[in-house]
Amino acid sequence: MAHLLKKEKDYRYIEVGEGTPIIVLHGLMGGLSNFEAVTDFFGSNGYKVVIPELPIYSMSLLKTNVKNFANYLRDFIDYKGFNEVILLGNSLGGHIGLYHTKLYPEKVKGLVITGSSGLYESAMGGGYTKRSDYEVIKKKAQDVFYDPAVATKAIVDEVYETVNDRNKLIKTLAIAKSAIRHNMSKDLPKMQTPTCIIWGKNDTVTPPEVADEFNKLLPDSDLFWIDKCGHAAMMEHPEEFNKILNGWLEKRGF
Repeated sequence: MAHLLKKEKDYRYIEVGEGTPIIVLHGLMGGLSNFEAVTDFFGSNGYKVVIPELPIYSMSLLKTNVKNFANYLRDFIDYKGFNEVILLGNSLGGHIGLYHTKLYPEKVKGLVITGSSGLYESAMGGGYTKRSDYEVIKKKAQDVFYDPAVATKAIVDEVYETVNDRNKLIKTLAIAKSAIRHNMSKDLPKMQTPTCIIWGKNDTVTPPEVADEFNKLLPDSDLFWIDKCGHAAMMEHPEEFNKILNGWLEKRGF
């Protein structure tokens, strides 16, 4: 990614553009570069796009859970001096965004989730018994996308390195358990924050019925589908993703 990673206090983040802050929350295996198209488009169209590096593998094991990540996000928003933000999260990042919104609704103007955990966690952190087999990991990485070619060698290498690092694997499993513990089904009906749900019709990690359930439970949500698309819509169909999100932000006056 061409954007400079800023390092201040305890934070490492990318910041592009000026305007209403959109804070982007990456997933468990997702690098900041997964949001390159989002950053470039919205960073040059009236928004300040900020992508913090979440402390997924750097917190102590006892603190490695969804709630502590949500509190880390609150501290980061306070550090940046933002009064109100739009949160955009993919996969685990969506779950962190949802949990943060539950705890601190006054800080969140709008929420955008894509392939989010929070209701259905069966695929998180499982199936790493053959983690030393590169081809098995490659297939797992490819299965995240509708088009396996999106899983470049760099992406596969990163996943392989993560699951073969004992410390990271232990934390990945801890996060998976935490995601199940922090199921949001009872919280969602009480959350009034306007929410944009963008989902791949062919997502096998968090299947389409999960998006329907989010839409049913959230009081003020809009659901958009992207066809021939897996778990990471902003990577597989960046132009369509940006068009949907931009239209929703305009409609909502954000």
